[in-house]
Amino acid sequence: MSNKVALVTGSSRGVGKAAALALAEKGYDIVVNYARSKKAALETVEEIEKLGRKAFLVRANVGDVEKIKLMFQQIDEEFGRLDVLINNAASGVLRPAMELEESHWDWTMNINSKALLFCAQEAAKLMEKNGGGKIVSLSSLGSIRYLENYTTVGVSKAAVEALTRYLAVELSSKNIVVNAVSGGAIDTDALKHFPNREELLEDARKNTPAGRMVEIDDIVKTVLFLVSEDASMIRGQTIIVDGGRSILV
Repeated sequence: MSNKVALVTGSSRGVGKAAALALAEKGYDIVVNYARSKKAALETVEEIEKLGRKAFLVRANVGDVEKIKLMFQQIDEEFGRLDVLINNAASGVLRPAMELEESHWDWTMNINSKALLFCAQEAAKLMEKNGGGKIVSLSSLGSIRYLENYTTVGVSKAAVEALTRYLAVELSSKNIVVNAVSGGAIDTDALKHFPNREELLEDARKNTPAGRMVEIDDIVKTVLFLVSEDASMIRGQTIIVDGGRSILV
């Protein structure tokens, strides 16, 4: 375990940062990826190093395939291996469908969907060197439910879930396990960009059968389970962690 390596895309804040720290606590060295927030990314690096693990910082916009390839080249040079990929980085333009422009669509699909395919391709090359690995993507309920202003993100996350199934089958022969985690509304920085943020939070507080909102830790624990050997026979699945909210019509 001492030399296993995990890459968490978008790990400077929110669920990505929490997942990176949790994996470090489990003994992984961490590749911290960010696109814009260097200060926050450096804080993540510092916290990982305090846990006694190595943190390798890589700036890369995962919506750009050339940047993806360069990032994995750096990971190969630094570690020579990769055991876990957490496909977490996400973005999106929050507008009604009739107000979307081509640039909004392309931006969101590139970072949220295309990134998984091309990160998985590069990750698989490193993973098979050491007998396999785990890939977990972060999705959201907007992939299967209507959320206001969420068209680009919801469609991009639906693509992530479909791609998870295809990759799970095609990478199984390399002993690479591929799954996704879909969370309910969580009160993170990302939610601050939603014009209807308060409505979403109020709905989650009132209508979640579990009696409380989903927290970052709930998502991270599920991610940790999926990268463990206990989950080796779970493949191509999207695990919904929403306290039962999506069951209610």
